[in-house]
Amino acid sequence: MTPLIRTSLHLMTMVSALALCMPAATAQDQFRRPSQQTILVTPQGDILDYVPEAGEVTIRQDGRGRRVLIDHYGNVVATEMRADRYFARMQQEQQNGSYDSYGEDGGFDARDPGAVTGSVEPGAVTRQPLDDQAMPPALDENGFPAAPDGPDTLAALPAPSMHEDPITKEPVFKLNGKSKPEILALQVFLDRQGVSPGVIDGHMGSNVTKSILAYEQMTGEKLDPNDTDYILEQLRLSGGLAITHYEITPADAAGPYVAEIPDDYSQKALLPSLAYTSTAEMLAERFHMDENFLRELNPGVDFTIPGTIIKVVNPGQPKKGEVARIIADKGRKQVLAYDNGGNLVAAYPASIGSSDTPSPSGIVTVERVALNPGYTYNPKINFQQGGNDKILNIPPGPNGPVGTVWMALSKPTYGIHGTPEPSKIGRTQSHGCIRLTNWDATELAKMTKPGVTVEFMD
Repeated sequence: MTPLIRTSLHLMTMVSALALCMPAATAQDQFRRPSQQTILVTPQGDILDYVPEAGEVTIRQDGRGRRVLIDHYGNVVATEMRADRYFARMQQEQQNGSYDSYGEDGGFDARDPGAVTGSVEPGAVTRQPLDDQAMPPALDENGFPAAPDGPDTLAALPAPSMHEDPITKEPVFKLNGKSKPEILALQVFLDRQGVSPGVIDGHMGSNVTKSILAYEQMTGEKLDPNDTDYILEQLRLSGGLAITHYEITPADAAGPYVAEIPDDYSQKALLPSLAYTSTAEMLAERFHMDENFLRELNPGVDFTIPGTIIKVVNPGQPKKGEVARIIADKGRKQVLAYDNGGNLVAAYPASIGSSDTPSPSGIVTVERVALNPGYTYNPKINFQQGGNDKILNIPPGPNGPVGTVWMALSKPTYGIHGTPEPSKIGRTQSHGCIRLTNWDATELAKMTKPGVTVEFMD
């Protein structure tokens, strides 16, 4: 690489970093204490918004005696912390006007597991809520091991490195002190290559690790996530920097939008559509972003005003081609799409089944593909939701139970579909179906025709 190119790349890195170095988002004025004595906190400082199944994580202890949850790729999923200490520290940081390793809005209570797809009748889609899976018992009768005072550390936890994971037999990647802009650049690079990292948020996680492995399978080349110079050069060649500017149009601001998405299905059925609830939510999905990250990039911005210039991720163009075979890898929580020649066309993080409602095994086929599908609630074949005892026809929309896509499979009641909660893809479980982000599900649907095989791998 010539000195000129290298200098330009370092300048590009500085520009990206400056674009992201903005004031922290305002934290909530009041912090709610959860009823349990302990909580699970992500490396970004947020309260983990789902409970992993026992088989999904390995539990170890850090230097303070706290339980640490690690996924099969070597990534720290969450650390168990005393709820009183967590919220007390968040209150102190709010009063001091600083937000450190516990995140910028880490005081919110995000334990809602959401709802996921249930079963399907011919021509109709139904939905059931997700039952949380219990974690293994705590180390003592209080659910929390005694921890000495002192700085937070992972001294007793082996740091993930470029080695083979003993469970998955796949490489584990460690980032060497990479900044948020550099991780963002890696996510956008992977997105443009057709190996989706899920929502783009500037954080390293298992979805990014899975997309790196898919990139290597697709290209036959090893990718070093620490080689920022290479990643920035590839971004330059494939459409420019990871962040670009966008002007909000009158159509963007006009919607239509709905004020909120009610929980009760009878109220859902009365809405004209299950549309986005805000311009920010719509733009976040359009640019493959986490909505909170969009707001972080644009502090104080009113997204309802046409003509406003905002910063957004510059994602890749939708993949094109013809998919002949789909693999739903349950262990990796990833969907792999291949063409007639056996070449990997695209890869997507996914939520696939759970222990109580597992996905099928073996090979099925795609029977039909529906974009922007409606939703039918039938209490006789599913569950009792509130006081509803009649069949309800729930309108379509991106915030519908199956998002923007329904790909019916030959196994009755199963399908591939989108989701109203893209940030949970690859982390929560579904009720047997295959859940993708709306943009990934739409991309896959447009490359897939009835008759394509779908193989569930255990």
